[in-house]
Amino acid sequence: MEMIEHNPTVGIYPTSPDYIHALEVRHPSRLLFVSGTMGLDKEGMAAADLDGQLDLVWANLRSILAAAGMTVDNIVRLTSYLRDRAFVEANQNARVHTLGGRAVPTTAIVVETLRDDWLVEIEIVAAG
Repeated sequence: MEMIEHNPTVGIYPTSPDYIHALEVRHPSRLLFVSGTMGLDKEGMAAADLDGQLDLVWANLRSILAAAGMTVDNIVRLTSYLRDRAFVEANQNARVHTLGGRAVPTTAIVVETLRDDWLVEIEIVAAG
């Protein structure tokens, strides 16, 4: 599998080190589409704060990826659903840290979640 970043410089705004406009995935042997995953523990309880939920979201995503024989290195697309726009920076920092600075096409959307204690939900697409 080959991953090629596409960041045109003409006619579009510039990217930052942790953001890319597009990622071309050539010759993947499989794709994994992961449902929105929340910061819930094994009992289905949300962590008390945003940092705790981000830690749990990424731990849960790692478990899902591992079940498919993949790691965070296989993530090729990510969408974050945030309860509050104030969560953007913490969410971005958690993503950058987890992916080791590797940029993937990313969208963050501020939404009203199904429950008041759910602060962040992340869905991913992975390729292998």
